[in-house]
Amino acid sequence: MTASGAHEAAWGPAMREALAEAARAGDRGDVPVGAVVVDSSGTVIGRGCNTREADGDPLAHAEVVALRDAAAHVGSWRLDDCTLVVTLEPCAMCAGAVVQSRIPRLVFGAHDVKAGAVGSLWDVVRDPRIPHRVEVVSGVLADQCAGLLTEFFAGRRGR
Repeated sequence: MTASGAHEAAWGPAMREALAEAARAGDRGDVPVGAVVVDSSGTVIGRGCNTREADGDPLAHAEVVALRDAAAHVGSWRLDDCTLVVTLEPCAMCAGAVVQSRIPRLVFGAHDVKAGAVGSLWDVVRDPRIPHRVEVVSGVLADQCAGLLTEFFAGRRGR
């Protein structure tokens, strides 16, 4: 099995959960990005999708919503033994939230060449000046993740 195949086998189920969250956002008119936080046993303990439009909240990115949900579940802001799985490469704000929550692993689907802060434009989570490092797994179900976004924006341009 290739490295990407192993990542897909390991993280595909969680990414499908994140894709379901992304679809919920898109159905409500928000950019379809979804995220889940899983604990060390692989159980989903936090869910989130973009709700910026629905809530009028500039901070309501899928990652932030999922991290808040997971923190409420565990009763702590420290998510030391968890993994954040998100359909799109996090922006600078969300990458910072990953570092601040002490998430040790980040898994994402599609790269974001316009605003990605986990390798595309910046690499916030692996910056050597920051004491907390994050393992990154990228490209999990990337075509499905990117497809949701492409379809969403094509529909908006068609209006």
